[in-house]
Amino acid sequence: MSITSTQKYIATPLGQLFSQTWQVKSCDKAPIILLHDSLGCIELWRDFPSQLAHITQRTVIAYDRLGFGKSSLHPAQLDADFVVSEAIEDFKALLAAYEVTDFVVMGHSVGGGMAVACAAAYPQQCVALITEAAQAFNDNKIRQEIQAAANIFQDPQQLARLAKYHAEKAQWVLDAWVSTWLSPAFEHWHIDQQAALVQAPSLILHGELDEYGSLAQPERFKANLANLAQVHIVQGGHHILHKEQPDLVLNIIQDFLAHVA
Repeated sequence: MSITSTQKYIATPLGQLFSQTWQVKSCDKAPIILLHDSLGCIELWRDFPSQLAHITQRTVIAYDRLGFGKSSLHPAQLDADFVVSEAIEDFKALLAAYEVTDFVVMGHSVGGGMAVACAAAYPQQCVALITEAAQAFNDNKIRQEIQAAANIFQDPQQLARLAKYHAEKAQWVLDAWVSTWLSPAFEHWHIDQQAALVQAPSLILHGELDEYGSLAQPERFKANLANLAQVHIVQGGHHILHKEQPDLVLNIIQDFLAHVA
């Protein structure tokens, strides 16, 4: 079955959100909405959304969060509650723009935490939750790895690579990641409360060797999710599982969603 892709901008009080869909014809199943990571955007998902639409036979919708990719500049720095506020701001605007009722939400890295917040905020609409390499809480391992990455980005060539996807917003994107996660206000951040409110069936994907989250992260999700979550640890996997082992990730998701409306 062929996949058609379309793009559009969504107006919000703070600026335009760039979005893209991979449409499956004659599909009556809930679409999958993708939430990207701290340095990500639609373009950095590569061909994963198209592959996901094909294997699940569901429409896939992705968007660049405000300040990222082709979306508008963010007017300020990120607040300490930005992970949870995404559910009631940009995500809400996306649902309205596409007239989405029921949905599957999937997030990578910090997008996984946002996906948890979205599932908690829309318990009647979210039919399934999928996280990949998500952080349930902040800890020393995460902060140490982010600081190491920040040191690497002091090389102008590294920032130039980021600008390929975020243009003039690249420095803001980097600062939003580093400054937020390393700030004292974010030191004790966690998403336990939102996880406990999730009612949808959940799939937690995590790499055995994830640089930005030990196996304590999926264990924390499993302990706090109100439903019986499926946790899948990918042996030898790191932080970007959909890029490292796409076929495995796609097949796991297909199996998980096989009985979801």
